[in-house]
Amino acid sequence: MSKNEKRYFKLLYGSSGSGEDKKMLILFDYINKQKEFDEDSIPDKLPSLKPEQLSNMKAYLYDRLLQTIRLFNAPKILDLQIREQIDYAQLLFSRRLYTQGMNCLKKARKMALVHDNLELQLEIIKLEKSVLMQTIDHDTVDKVDRIIEEARTINKRINNINTFSNLSIKLNSYYTKIGYIRDETDFLRVKEFFNSNIPDFKEEDLSISEKLNLYRLYVGYYLFIQDFRNGYEYALKLVKLFDTHEELKETSTELYIKCLNNLLIAQYKLDMYNDFVETNKVLHSIAATYNHLQNESIRIRLLKYYYIHEINKYFMTGDFTKGVEVLMKSPDTRIYELLEVVDKHSELIINYKLSCLYFGASDFHGALKWLNRIINIPDGDIREDLHCFARILNLICHYELGNYDVIKYYIISTYRFLLKKEDLHLFQKFILKFLKDLNQNTRDKELYERFVRLKSQLLPLVNSPYEKRAFIYFDIISWLESKIEKRLIQDVIQEKVSLKYKSGKAS
Repeated sequence: MSKNEKRYFKLLYGSSGSGEDKKMLILFDYINKQKEFDEDSIPDKLPSLKPEQLSNMKAYLYDRLLQTIRLFNAPKILDLQIREQIDYAQLLFSRRLYTQGMNCLKKARKMALVHDNLELQLEIIKLEKSVLMQTIDHDTVDKVDRIIEEARTINKRINNINTFSNLSIKLNSYYTKIGYIRDETDFLRVKEFFNSNIPDFKEEDLSISEKLNLYRLYVGYYLFIQDFRNGYEYALKLVKLFDTHEELKETSTELYIKCLNNLLIAQYKLDMYNDFVETNKVLHSIAATYNHLQNESIRIRLLKYYYIHEINKYFMTGDFTKGVEVLMKSPDTRIYELLEVVDKHSELIINYKLSCLYFGASDFHGALKWLNRIINIPDGDIREDLHCFARILNLICHYELGNYDVIKYYIISTYRFLLKKEDLHLFQKFILKFLKDLNQNTRDKELYERFVRLKSQLLPLVNSPYEKRAFIYFDIISWLESKIEKRLIQDVIQEKVSLKYKSGKAS
């Protein structure tokens, strides 16, 4: 609970005069002062509470806290306001005050239409039907026909939304497990599943809610199969939908933030730096103006997207050293706070991005620190792709540090892991063989030739439909060029960025 919510709770029940409420507030104050909840200490510290009363008192306190949170936040959450009017209508109908009840439903309907909440619209229609069974008016037949048609339309829209969202969830579960598609088998399976489950529709006939769910489905699908151009187009359509219907930004703030995140991902993958910067400014403006006390979920999401896209920005410019200094070594960094509260999938992504950030800055010890957070996870069934490439990057870091004995051990374990996860493709095979054949006695000329040979083996894979995914995770070509030219990888990438801008290829 926020400080304001706690204050509201004490004001709400502090003057009730009830003995039960007084005991509840004593229990609340004691628990609130604890840094870690210790139930065993309560009987000793609060003798006014008998041990046999504690279980019921905790349940009573919990129930009152939920009521307080609901009352305090109702003016800020439109769905709660709609439900409140529906509840009022039900109470009035039970007293046969139909006119007053219908007025409440009208208010609820107006808000539900603004929010495009189909489920609550259906609930309102259900109540209207029950009232029509109790009352007879001169235009009852017309009302019945209208309600029946509205119910049909809403049910059809709900069915579409459920189909789109179910597909999205299923695709996301695949992505969360394996990452981007690995080969043709993955692609055909995903494509067949998608095409066989998506319903027939005319986009121009869809409502706003249907379009939101449809576009999100297409964004997820295209990004999953590495069609970043089409993913970008649908991500842009999503954001434009919010721009066209400004009220959605207020009523569906979290969804709007997610859509901006999708657009930033697509722009990053397509190296659209200028567009990326502009979209990122929009996200930053939301973070700067949003009342973080209102919604903890949105606060964490904004913090997560901030760090992920700031890291991506430094990847795009090649300024890895500055990225480490600004994001990690600043006394104001909140990355460690973030890693404590995000889900396991997000934690994995952030760990991998940070390892690549340190690698780009040629801080290989720092990179290993973050890679080990991935490699030491006992269950590698979330984002198997990141687990696989973390092990490849781990080998390269040990090579850079001259740990040849360690490399021999890790190559064996990496082979086994890649085989187990069915992710041993040409990219991995070339790199593993290259590292396996190296030792500290390899002469400079021979080492130079091996780097050149590995680059010539990998370059054709950049345009391979499925092997190209490896270059999404790590810019190994720039690393090889840095070794061949005996330069820092950061300098190589920054030179490429500079040339791109001079040639006008950067958008």
